[in-house]
Amino acid sequence: MDTVANICYLISSALFIVGLKKLGSPKTARQGNLLAMIAMAIAVIVTLLDKQILDYTYIIAGIVIGSAIGAIAAKKVEMTSIPQMVAIFNGFGGAASAFVAFAEYLKPSTAVPELDIIITIILSILIGSVTFSGSIIAFAKLQGLMSGAPITFSGQKFANGLLLLAALIVGVLLVGDYNNMSFLLIIVGIALLLGVFSVIPIGGADMPVVISLLNSYSGLAAAATGFVLSNNVLIISGALVGASGLILTQIMCKAMNRSLANVLFAAVGTDGGGASGAGGEKKSVTEYTAEDAALVFDSAQSVIVIPGYGLAVAQAQHILHELATILGDRDVSVKYAIHPVAGRMPGHMNVLLAEANVPYDMLYEMDDINEEFQNTDIALVIGANDVINPAARTDKDSPLWGMPILNVDQARSVMIIKRSLSPGFAGVDNSLFYDSKTMMLFGDAKGMVTELAKEMKNL
Repeated sequence: MDTVANICYLISSALFIVGLKKLGSPKTARQGNLLAMIAMAIAVIVTLLDKQILDYTYIIAGIVIGSAIGAIAAKKVEMTSIPQMVAIFNGFGGAASAFVAFAEYLKPSTAVPELDIIITIILSILIGSVTFSGSIIAFAKLQGLMSGAPITFSGQKFANGLLLLAALIVGVLLVGDYNNMSFLLIIVGIALLLGVFSVIPIGGADMPVVISLLNSYSGLAAAATGFVLSNNVLIISGALVGASGLILTQIMCKAMNRSLANVLFAAVGTDGGGASGAGGEKKSVTEYTAEDAALVFDSAQSVIVIPGYGLAVAQAQHILHELATILGDRDVSVKYAIHPVAGRMPGHMNVLLAEANVPYDMLYEMDDINEEFQNTDIALVIGANDVINPAARTDKDSPLWGMPILNVDQARSVMIIKRSLSPGFAGVDNSLFYDSKTMMLFGDAKGMVTELAKEMKNL
């Protein structure tokens, strides 16, 4: 039986790796998800057949309840709430790892475990608890239950360092006195507090990084728990999640031209609202109606669409695809430019557009399309802000300075659909709003694109 289980675990691990590889492209992401689901099913089934399980009552109850919650969430959660759902799932993953490690600690035994097992129990509980509380804060910020702006206090970094040091010291004490459960409970309390203090100073602009980092934490916690249980597939899958999360975190940081330390401790960003105009200065914009915009589109030969979080909020992806189809029928070239940190989580815009069945070959990453803006008739911006802000190139004092942006300002004409002139999550006013070639279409993205599609049909 052990041989069969190990072979199944090997197959499961291989499917995890292939599935993860396929998740790297929008064209193969669904296949990657399917392979990962099959891999997880194999791992779960083989684990359930473990001869050490004496009673399946609670396991079956957990499967039924968990499956029901997952099915309802998949059906009911709106696209705008996917980042929150990912955040809370990261937290649950971390908590699960911590609970399993704690249960292993509580297992009746006359002998003290080997040092490596004690260390992995501590690490699993520490990382899992940090992941849980940090993810809850991330969820609360994304859901609007607490301010999305950075929350800071004097000596915050020093306090975080002391908490981490205290957790390590108590961990050493637990190694010396393994049966003293109070040490483990102290580690749990410190870790929960550390998770809160680590996430509250991070603003909305940096949420994609936070989510990918917490995802990595959940994987590391799972891998540590795998060592506690001597379960190879849990070690491998946890390590894959941890490593891929760290790689994605690095990609996100590179896309913003900032270090991870800067993201975690610089307290950049706001709630995503605020007054327009730098320093309250009054500036004029060119406001257009849907009818005006349709006339401009009628003479265009090329359009690049730049989606942002506002598109997700308005749930305008379906009508946007309809507009793109109308333009395509008029022999207008339509492409979508995707910035790595657009939206509130990695890949948010890709998932959003995939839901509307936008062909994958119309989606272009920033590096692949940036040179095309200078030869494009219209850059249509829907709900994006920071990722198109020229301040990233021109203002050395801006928190956006050095961040690679989409070259929207190089297009012949720019149309921006937005509710107001409020700055994005970085809290920086956007000079592109006031450019003479920029046409502002104020209003809800879904309503405005619907009017624009209607006007195009009438031409």
